[in-house]
Formats: sequence, structure tokens, C-alpha cells
Amino acid sequence: MSTDSGIPDYRGPDSPPRNPMTFQQFIGDDEFRRHYWARNHVGWRHMDATRPNAGHRALAELERRGVVSGVITQNVDMLHTKAGSRNVIDLHGVYGRVRCLSCETLISRVALDERLTAVNPGFTESVVGADGVEIAPDADAEISSTAHFRMVDCDRCGGILKPDIVYFGESVPKPRVRAAYDMVDDAAALVVLGSSLTVMSGLRFVRHAAKHDKPVVIVNRGTTRGDEFADDTLHAGCSEVLTSYL
Repeated sequence: MSTDSGIPDYRGPDSPPRNPMTFQQFIGDDEFRRHYWARNHVGWRHMDATRPNAGHRALAELERRGVVSGVITQNVDMLHTKAGSRNVIDLHGVYGRVRCLSCETLISRVALDERLTAVNPGFTESVVGADGVEIAPDADAEISSTAHFRMVDCDRCGGILKPDIVYFGESVPKPRVRAAYDMVDDAAALVVLGSSLTVMSGLRFVRHAAKHDKPVVIVNRGTTRGDEFADDTLHAGCSEVLTSYL
């Protein structure tokens, strides 16, 4: 869904192999955590500057017209909200918030950036070459030299800070899952846009819709794990398909 905005996907036909950090690695090892925050310190700015594409804008317009009742997204880039969609469930969280794992305090990524920049002056300039860096779909920059990066902890309780994003090995909060099921139940049909449905996090809603005899349509470049449940599949780009309905 966001590739037309310049954000790479995880499992597209041309996507490189990715090995994202797991939740267990993040909470269990200071060096893993330092490596993550160093890469995120560089990468989150790219995601923050990214703008919605024609597909995002088309979905927002279809919601205004009463055709689309809501959006469940696995993306963390907030582009649906930036495009004007109002009824959005960010299934895997968003890049723009940070949570303390001890006291549950939420802060903005902008606020954390100010603290990290203060203790890591010149870090971004020292690791970004003339050609820039590759940015992963979760606001992670592909850099390797991170040993000299300094982390910060929660300024309220000293706890571990973590992006408000669901990591591999971590469960989506149950109230969020329930809200997504309710959204599917209230809809007349389910349309999947630009997802391979490789992980159960998204596939479960396709299975749920099919089980309750709701039409399922999948729009994706390539086959998906949910094709067997679909009433129709379109091997095409999201933007071109969505804008054709305006």
C-alpha cells in the first residue's frame, strides 16, 4: 500500500530478505536495543517526511463518500491518517509514539528525538554517506556502525523505552484485535490491499470474513496466503485500482 510513497514492503516480489529484531531481542539485550535505536534515530525522519500516495488519498475519499467504512492497516507509517482517513485501526502500532515498558508512559517520537540528538550530536551525519541509507518499512535505517550510539531511558521511571510498534514475537493488544474483528463484522465486504497475508496478524480477518460469508477481494502484486478465501483477486497496484473507482 505504501510502496508508491517510497516505503519498501516486507515481502513484495522484489523485496530483499529482511531479519527484523524480535521483541525478545529488544527487551533482553542492551546491545540489540542500542543497535535498534541507532538505526531508528536515522530512519524515523525519512518515514516522518513521507507523504500519502494516490491510493491512500483515494481510500480517504471513498470513506468520505460512504463507500469505505474503515481501514485496518498493518503498516506503521501513519499514511492513512495523514491522507485523511478517520476510522483507522493501526494494528501494529505507529512509528510516531514511544512507550515506556515499565510505567506505560507514552511520548512522541519527536520528543524522544530531541533527547537522543542531545546525547548523540552529529551521529546521523557520521553514518549517512553521500548516497543516503536504505530505509526499512518499520522506520529502521540500514546502518552497521552503532557501537558509539548512546540510548536514553524513560525520564519518569528509568524504564526501557520502545517504539509503540508490535514487534515480531509480540502480540497485538487484544482490544485492538477485537475492534478490528468488529469492523469486519460491521462491513458488507472485505478488501485486502497490498498485503501478502503471510503472517496470521492480517490473515485471520480474511478467514473470519470468509467464514461468515462476507465477500473478500484481494488486490496485490503477486499471490497471497489468503487467495483461497477470496471471491476475486486482482494482481495489480493499489493506487491504480483505487483511483479507478473515483
